[in-house]
Amino acid sequence: MKRIIVLLSFLLSPVFSRACPVCEQQQPKLLKGISHGAGPESNWDYAIIILVTAIVLITLFYSVKWLLRPGEQSENHIKRMVLNLD
Repeated sequence: MKRIIVLLSFLLSPVFSRACPVCEQQQPKLLKGISHGAGPESNWDYAIIILVTAIVLITLFYSVKWLLRPGEQSENHIKRMVLNLD
């Protein structure tokens, strides 16, 4: 467990997640210092990123929600056939 904590703190450290000076000059004002590589080529890139982020966040929300509280209460649900095979 200690190794995992040390590894995560190393990987998530702000010192290692900053962009290099060359990439920082190529980025637009919004992304300056955050990401590496060439910046977005048009406003469509921002729209695509926002859409994909929304899809990922909605999927994450429902995945966690249904993992914590699945909600199948029916006695004839298919899981009952598997659980009641005696």
